Amino acid sequence: MDIDVASVDHALSTTRAVRRRLDLEREVDQQIILDCIDVAEQAPTGGNLSSRRWLLVRDPKIKEGLAEIYQRGAGQWMVSAANRLAGSGHPQERNMASAAHLAEHLAEVPAIVIPTIIGRHDDSGRPGLFDSVIQAGWSFCVALRARGLGTAWVTAVLAEQDAVKELLGIPDHMTEIAMFPVAWTKGTDFSPAPRHPARSVTYFDSFERTFESGPSDPVRLADGPGTIAEIDIDAPPSAIWPVITDINLSAAYSPEFQGAEWVDADAPIGVGSSFVGTNHNDAFGEFKVPSFIDTFDENVSFGWRTSDVGNPGARWRFDLEPTGSNTRLRYSMILGPGPSGLTMAIESMPDKEDRIINRRVRTQHKAMLQVVAGVKRTVEAAI
Repeated sequence: MDIDVASVDHALSTTRAVRRRLDLEREVDQQIILDCIDVAEQAPTGGNLSSRRWLLVRDPKIKEGLAEIYQRGAGQWMVSAANRLAGSGHPQERNMASAAHLAEHLAEVPAIVIPTIIGRHDDSGRPGLFDSVIQAGWSFCVALRARGLGTAWVTAVLAEQDAVKELLGIPDHMTEIAMFPVAWTKGTDFSPAPRHPARSVTYFDSFERTFESGPSDPVRLADGPGTIAEIDIDAPPSAIWPVITDINLSAAYSPEFQGAEWVDADAPIGVGSSFVGTNHNDAFGEFKVPSFIDTFDENVSFGWRTSDVGNPGARWRFDLEPTGSNTRLRYSMILGPGPSGLTMAIESMPDKEDRIINRRVRTQHKAMLQVVAGVKRTVEAAI
């Protein structure tokens, strides 16, 4: 049977954590849930052993018991956080309001499903029990989505493990993995979430090489080789923004970059602004590179192109992504396609293009890691 790839991809990419759009009034046929468990049981499992066991809760008193356990722990905190963030515009405002809604209405959902597995997790950090059940849990969520139902992946309630086991009669030799509140959804018009495209989160052959296309074999500059350095900073984007837009900051941490000067120091900084950077390495000695700001979104993104706006020698960019109370700093670089010291080296040794590119990417990645670590130290020390 041919598989409708578009339908499969749509279900996979639009299966959301549903909380406020769960229909608490409409009954859910038990057989639909069992059908979804049948689908989930087809997921791979370690050693091909059927060790997953599913608990379907419909009894109102037991649901109330689970809701009480949830409320006195994480649920109470979620409600408090939602009230505190309401109207603040905080990045987590909507998410906390959604979580609080579920905590307050958990007992009203038509059904609760808890996947468990035979065995106890040893907390060693090694692959173990979770590797045989997480994929089945996700398959269950997607199977619900395909049928017009929804759920959310809830784990905070399991912090009260002893209380959950006692309420549900789960044996000590088993591990609870998650809790799924199940209901029909109010509408089915869920969309893919904002995510990074594959090429910005995928590395090729080593954890430092990215490519805009290909890559060719052997690697070519036309592939758009580059790299990314990331770090989480305990500060809001507004505290990091002045640091990453200081064009001289990297000189304190990068072994190659020596510093820079704005072409028009009195003009406001924005897209179109330019500066001249001074660099030094053993192969080329000291050299200056004109750079042009092509991205300037306050507290979000700051980027520039070197040498030529239309045909840059390289493209550099800082991105700030709020992650709750922290911010993830992404520092990315793409080489080419325009002329630079790199293209000069390739032209002199065309048969070694791939080696020259890989060495350059490796060197830049190491320097960029030092820069983001330096930004983190600078910002966190100032708070």
